[in-house]
Amino acid sequence: MKKISKFVTVIFFTAMCAACQNTQKTQPVPPKIVPAVEIKRPETPKHVLGIIGAVEPIYMLPMKTPFAARIDTGAENSSLDVDNMKTFERDGEKWVSFDLVNRQGGERHHFEKKILKFVTITRIHKSEKRPSVMMDVNFGGQIIKARFSLADREKFEYQALVGRNILTGRAIVDTALSNTLR
Repeated sequence: MKKISKFVTVIFFTAMCAACQNTQKTQPVPPKIVPAVEIKRPETPKHVLGIIGAVEPIYMLPMKTPFAARIDTGAENSSLDVDNMKTFERDGEKWVSFDLVNRQGGERHHFEKKILKFVTITRIHKSEKRPSVMMDVNFGGQIIKARFSLADREKFEYQALVGRNILTGRAIVDTALSNTLR
């Protein structure tokens, strides 16, 4: 009897296991498709400036006199001190007119530029929206089209601030140096 009982138990469990195998089908899991992300690298500049200082000359074209610019690796974009700034609309787009006066040499030039966007600058005491425009500059002998936010920087020692949008891939900054570019 024990043998028959063991035999029936073995057959019962074998049948159960066979039944489980037949009903449990594993479905292949489709591979997860992750969209490719394009990594944008900065363009390799034609002319690498090397090591530059904390203050360097920059020419705001077509002006002939350089501006002393504070080099600021903490600023994403560059900034420029302007006078008589007025925004207006032309052909359904926002534009800005302004005067650029070199405090050192007195040279003056009037510009009208299309506004790329308004940037919000946050300082300790307040936030301020500034228009951002493309300017042609000569920096270290290299002609560059770069974005500048326009502001009243009269209270600042330097009329121009050069940020990472100009520096990246072009220069290393050593704050112990100044006026290494000509």
